[in-house]
Amino acid sequence: MLLQVVTHSRKPLLWRPIDRWQQLRPPSILRDWLADAGSLTARLITKSEGRFQVEVLRQVIGRPDLNECQVLGVRTAGLALIREVILKGNNQPWVFARSVLPLTSLTGELRHLRKQTNRPLGAFLFSQPHLVRSPIAIAAINRDHAYVPFRLVGSAILWGRRSIFSLHDKPLLVSEVFLPDFIASLPKTTA
Repeated sequence: MLLQVVTHSRKPLLWRPIDRWQQLRPPSILRDWLADAGSLTARLITKSEGRFQVEVLRQVIGRPDLNECQVLGVRTAGLALIREVILKGNNQPWVFARSVLPLTSLTGELRHLRKQTNRPLGAFLFSQPHLVRSPIAIAAINRDHAYVPFRLVGSAILWGRRSIFSLHDKPLLVSEVFLPDFIASLPKTTA
């Protein structure tokens, strides 16, 4: 596995609790997707009628961003498995996902997550009976932010959500950003 120091020189994201979505004003067609506490993977599989795939952009051992360390409650010098993928529906890039799995969490039963390859992390997480999920936080994202590769953002303002999943008191941070092709696939509403 590649060892890489992951640093970002772009502007950090400001994540807000989902219950303050009115202050951020995400588009009405995305609110249900941002707030859904269920499995995004399962929902995307249903929406794509099974034409779903995971494209791994990178999976490295590195240092999480300062904000990621803070929200995970881990040392800033600690290492994590950082996994960035695109979740595709109908062969279109629908969601950019960044998972930060501290190496201290990838022991025992969770050791196999080091080799997740192109399997969806969400499918594993939501199959676990002892899964605990923190409240969802959301953010407005543009090309000045560190999370999403430039080619996926373009000039659009994107919306993302993140939360911490814990299994046996071992935290994992998962951030998901809804991409323009996904938003274009949603039915237009008048709300």
